[in-house]
Amino acid sequence: MRPLDGKVAVVTGAAAGLGRAEAVALAKAGADVVLGDLAESDVLAEVEEHGGKAAFVPGDVSERDTADALTRTAIERFGGLHILVNNAGVLRDRMLFSMSDEEWDLVVKVHLRGHFLLSRNAAAYWREQSKESGEPVYARIVNTSSEAFLMGSGGQPNYAAAKAGITALTLTSARSLAKYGVRANAICPRARTSMTADVFGEAPDGDDPLSPDHVGSFVAYLASPAADKINGQLFVVHGGMVALMGAPTVEQTFTSFDDLTTTFQARDPKKTFACMETMSLS
Repeated sequence: MRPLDGKVAVVTGAAAGLGRAEAVALAKAGADVVLGDLAESDVLAEVEEHGGKAAFVPGDVSERDTADALTRTAIERFGGLHILVNNAGVLRDRMLFSMSDEEWDLVVKVHLRGHFLLSRNAAAYWREQSKESGEPVYARIVNTSSEAFLMGSGGQPNYAAAKAGITALTLTSARSLAKYGVRANAICPRARTSMTADVFGEAPDGDDPLSPDHVGSFVAYLASPAADKINGQLFVVHGGMVALMGAPTVEQTFTSFDDLTTTFQARDPKKTFACMETMSLS
């Protein structure tokens, strides 16, 4: 028995890159997989090579019809839905002062609305299943955030804002759906894909520490029974390393504006709410 035998997963952005690696890892663990992307690739055959059943649903995840079709395919064709991996995304990098309405709207729509539509569908299905049985269901959500939001990436105001929203969506999903059996977590993956080619460059010869396969393996773990106690968490993941990010904390309190002024006159102005420490992770 593989850990995900009998389970059904939906993976968005599955034609290539991270989504492909995640879908294949889930299939290796035993899951049947519904693959979503704008255009089909040979990932369908690769998933089936590992013994799982697979179906491809084309479309834009930010559109309600696509989200509904992905959910419906999992339930009607494969008999249920147990795992949702929200991965699909798009980039339109630009400095804030140069960004167009369209560049902002597209990125926020695909990332944040896409995560919302599928998460809402899955949450409604799992709630109904739990109420009918009177017991918690087996349910996992893995959302895709980014270190861009942790650091406040200067040239990605649309992307960083969307990823911050996804983290908040993950937390509220984890807190509100736990009683039904749902476990919702988010990852900030570092991986060499077409979206990050300008950042990470060409892959080295031999083992690649930034291979999407490393992220895929961790996603399959989060989807497994072994991760049942993990809920509402954010992880940075790449290579063989997984870093659990801490929640924001209260650094200091003030009882007067004078105290606030005095503190910030002596404080390093480069120290902001950003978490630059992730840059030291390797």
